[in-house]
Amino acid sequence: MHPTSARPSVGGALATGGAPAVRPPSARPLGQPFRRGPAVPMAPARPLALEEVPITRKIVISEGIAIKELSEKLEARARDVIKRLLDKGIFATINQTLDGQTAVEVARSFGAEATIVSYEEEVLHEVEVADRPEDLEPRAPVVTVMGHVDHGKTSLLDALRKTNVAAHEAGGITQSIGAYQVVGQGRKVTFIDTPGHEAFTLMRARGARVTDVVVLVVAADDGVMPQTLEAINHARAAKVPIVVAINKIDKPEAQPERVKRQLADHDLMPEEWGGQTVTVEVSAKQRQNLDLLLEMILLVADLQALKANPQRVASGAVLEAKLDRGRGPVATVLVQNGTLQIGDSFIVGAIYGKVRALFDDRGRPVLEAPPSMPVEVLGLEDVPQAGDRFQVIEDTLKARQIALHRQAKLREAAMAKTARLTLEQLHAQLAAGDVKELPLIIKADVQGSVEVLSETLVKLSTERVKIKVIHAGAGAITESDVLLASASNAVIIGFNVRPERKATDLAQLENVDIRLHTIIYNVTEEIKKAMVGLLAITYKETSLGRAEVRETFRITKVGTVAGCYIQDGKVTRDAQIRLLRDNVVVYEGKVHSLRRFKDDVAEVKSGTECGISLENYNDVKVGDVIEAYVKERVAEPAMV
Repeated sequence: MHPTSARPSVGGALATGGAPAVRPPSARPLGQPFRRGPAVPMAPARPLALEEVPITRKIVISEGIAIKELSEKLEARARDVIKRLLDKGIFATINQTLDGQTAVEVARSFGAEATIVSYEEEVLHEVEVADRPEDLEPRAPVVTVMGHVDHGKTSLLDALRKTNVAAHEAGGITQSIGAYQVVGQGRKVTFIDTPGHEAFTLMRARGARVTDVVVLVVAADDGVMPQTLEAINHARAAKVPIVVAINKIDKPEAQPERVKRQLADHDLMPEEWGGQTVTVEVSAKQRQNLDLLLEMILLVADLQALKANPQRVASGAVLEAKLDRGRGPVATVLVQNGTLQIGDSFIVGAIYGKVRALFDDRGRPVLEAPPSMPVEVLGLEDVPQAGDRFQVIEDTLKARQIALHRQAKLREAAMAKTARLTLEQLHAQLAAGDVKELPLIIKADVQGSVEVLSETLVKLSTERVKIKVIHAGAGAITESDVLLASASNAVIIGFNVRPERKATDLAQLENVDIRLHTIIYNVTEEIKKAMVGLLAITYKETSLGRAEVRETFRITKVGTVAGCYIQDGKVTRDAQIRLLRDNVVVYEGKVHSLRRFKDDVAEVKSGTECGISLENYNDVKVGDVIEAYVKERVAEPAMV
């Protein structure tokens, strides 16, 4: 059959108007077997027919494209596309989405070569084409602060921002990405604070991808360290200019000239030595040369002529995400282009959302977020992955359609992966013979920490012990986590979170081991010791009781006093205290005072009310839970 004569015959019955748009296979005309139709024994000719259609044009289609959209791109009637799908044995409606391979094959049968891109790429391309030069406006530079652990990155940001973040970090170490806006010389600068420890390489790399300028913090008394070099490599890979802040110059042992020599050895030649690297000697503690640092950052940023169009639909990146019991899924988002407004519909990966509320870096509600502004977004249907791109979509129906399509794909991939891995794992264990496996369930306060812990702990695997993370997620340890651990004989690792009350009871009943930590080094050390059988329990934590905060009072010279109701057990004056907010640990310390009415008391038992103030901590809120416990030393097991 000649190609030119074959083409009109496809769907020819539909063109006459005498047949329905979708004909069931049993009602096909007698001549149908000679056209492309897989349901008929003569269908082997189909591939040849596809090849015979000449390619006359190229089109770009997005993932999860609906039949209606595809027909518009092919400049064909929707019912002709549906007929073509029916001939392939696929029953579909006009609003149904197609997978990429099917869409490409259908387009080819209409003489078009299709290229598949993600929906975000398609929207971005359409918007960029529509952008006019006069719509572009200067935007605030996005600056990522990088450097070795404990070199003063967060302290430097504190000084610029005039707040105190470092004091609230566990062990004084930043363990997630924070984003802040600072005003310098009448202009805004957005800072992203990335963790410095080597375990947070993934998060630091993510920070470098969204940034315009990298501020490399190097301690004048310590010099260039391994993570300093790693930060330099990330900045170079992202092709981002580097401004070096030589911190801690107020220390007697500070040697800024030695730091400059070390930087020069790594191809970062300071400007005063004839190079192109801007270096500023600062002291975060003494607030020295901070204005000069801001001036240099703005100067380096101005050379890039950073611009964005605030009139277009917003797009950007998720820096961090978590599940908040009171507010639901919350994402910290950096708007990179356009303006994000309340009421906008958007997609983040496979998650649909509609902006319900926006909060700036200081927790204040805002109505919109222009380019380069970091905001907390409420209104997502689930917790997104940190690092995902978000894209506002004006068509709400389309946004939901894309999200559902991606979720279906993820479910298919997960099911296939589970089935495949089970068989492969069985074979691998039979082949290896003596390989032991340590299954883990990881729960953390934010998604970034979940990723880091998963990556770090899996790397601890050896030839004899394989570590397998069977589940990881953000949020409190729940009953379902304990049930999963019980079924798979796994250990639960909680990082900056606590188990729910029912989960604790279930864990005791099922003898599930739950390990709780607030500093990542302790997690890795404990797992290492457990792997070699050297884990010696020298302290055992015994829970005394729990109290719910029902009211707070501000008392002069005392601070905040929490009016509490003891839910179970007791709270004693000498107990260790853990303050939980949505089952996330926000404070650990001791009781400052314990009162029943106006009297100081040694303990308060279940079912009674009392007033509790905490040592060096006043940010107690209604709904918080105070957990009292004691640590008892136990004898180490005898070595066999």
